[in-house]
Amino acid sequence: MSERLSDVAVRIESVRQLSAVVAAMQGIAASRSREARGQLAGVQSYARTIATAIGLALAYQPAGAQAAAPGASPAGRHAVVAICAEQGFAGLFNERVLDAAERLVAAAPEPVQLLLVGDRGLMAAGTRKLAVAWSAPMMGHVGQATALANQIVAELYRRIDRDGVSRISVVHAVPSSAQGVEVRETVLLPFDFARFPPARHAAQPLITLQPDVLLARLAEEYVFAELCEAVTLSFAAENEARLRAMVAAKSNVTRTLGDLTAKSRRLRQEEITSEILELAGGQNASTG
Repeated sequence: MSERLSDVAVRIESVRQLSAVVAAMQGIAASRSREARGQLAGVQSYARTIATAIGLALAYQPAGAQAAAPGASPAGRHAVVAICAEQGFAGLFNERVLDAAERLVAAAPEPVQLLLVGDRGLMAAGTRKLAVAWSAPMMGHVGQATALANQIVAELYRRIDRDGVSRISVVHAVPSSAQGVEVRETVLLPFDFARFPPARHAAQPLITLQPDVLLARLAEEYVFAELCEAVTLSFAAENEARLRAMVAAKSNVTRTLGDLTAKSRRLRQEEITSEILELAGGQNASTG
């Protein structure tokens, strides 16, 4: 007999344990994705509120005056923030994000500083031999989105002040109904005030800051809101990619378990047949 029944029984138990692990990971990924999607409405509502405030503040600008973007300069360096995964089993999630980041780096006429979020993404970047100027872990649950966005903002403004960075792009995945990973690029700087048409209400709000100072602070707040949205979307997309990977793994495990169970039954039948033949042979020998 090429394979013993006891060996197959051990493999069946191992596959069953693996199936339980896969099911647990599938449940965790689904739960985290739902939580992230649930937080998105609040984050996007916050961004819309800031956008409305920017539109109102723009109405105070003198005619022909240009609002100054925070930290912007006529010429400077380009920084790309790539938001990747913190954990594994997410399929091609990191590869797609890094593909997009590499295209931005290659297209820039000047050297680009690559800032990377997510330890698994950092490992993938090392495999590609990408120069990473700064890195941070991706959040473990959606409640850490604000802290992570603050950490990224602080690093970006350090680089604006220290290195003269004037262009900042964020590359991140977004939840997609398709099987692949959809990647989005968001330009944080230079800040485009043209996106916010000046708003005039019947009663204009009272302000205590100079319009240019107010706009600069609102722009900084909007950058923070955009980063909160980016990390939340990425977290949802990462867990949806992991969920798809676990569904595929569960299917493979189920198929493997079925094959092993069938093999176990066949080996058991062969073992019984062999025992019967041995007993029959022994009986014939004793009667002869």
